[in-house]
Amino acid sequence: MSRIRLSCLGLLAMLTCQVSLLAQAADDVENPITPYRPSVSNSAQLPVTGQLELEMGVNVSKDDGSRRQSLPYLFKLAFSKEWGVLLGGEARVINDEAGQRNQGFGDTSLTIKRAFIVDDDTAFGLEFGNKFPTAKEPLGSGKPDWTLNSIYSQDFGKLHADINLNLTHQGFAEDNTSHWQTGLSGSFSAALNEQCGVTAEWAGWHRAGTRNQGQALLAFTYSPNKRLTFDAGLIKGLTSSSSDRSWFAGVVIPVAKLW
Repeated sequence: MSRIRLSCLGLLAMLTCQVSLLAQAADDVENPITPYRPSVSNSAQLPVTGQLELEMGVNVSKDDGSRRQSLPYLFKLAFSKEWGVLLGGEARVINDEAGQRNQGFGDTSLTIKRAFIVDDDTAFGLEFGNKFPTAKEPLGSGKPDWTLNSIYSQDFGKLHADINLNLTHQGFAEDNTSHWQTGLSGSFSAALNEQCGVTAEWAGWHRAGTRNQGQALLAFTYSPNKRLTFDAGLIKGLTSSSSDRSWFAGVVIPVAKLW
């Protein structure tokens, strides 16, 4: 695990230096970032129009006799207040199971997003995403998946809520199981002060012919300014078919203002 951890720490340090320079720019307040990390639930809101944002981190999950480590990333770009695109995946995956190690590049996803902004506190969203099987077996299924995700985002004073309901068609399914999976998640975040916050989330998935999966997440965030957010937290599996436990850490930064 040390290699992937050192790689991530090096990247985070480099990005922190970059953002320290960006934080001195005059448009810091005018162009804040819009983090989707660290929860499973996406927000309905899009980033500032024309601002390319990057989310990246490290994930480590453990089950009995197995361990999976990855470096997830996500690029976000809004073409307008209503339309945007997300490109993400795993830059590196290391999977240790039954005494055998497999490692390589993970799958890649492309998502088109439509936001419906009601007012400053309320928004709805729709996402249509496709997962491309860029990971070699057994790191990936070797088949494409597609997902339709609906989002409801609401501010209740200092509390922000994101509710996601989605339907996924999996290209690969075991015998006597369905290709269709439904998912539901709810994320709730609150500011502890001007720089620190906390996020709690429940998420669950159902696919006919398999056992239901569920997890609970607790994370803390630190934002030294409106253009930089760090996060770290834990995930606990709630069912026998879910990963037992995971920990993660990450960062969200602006990469460039394209227009």
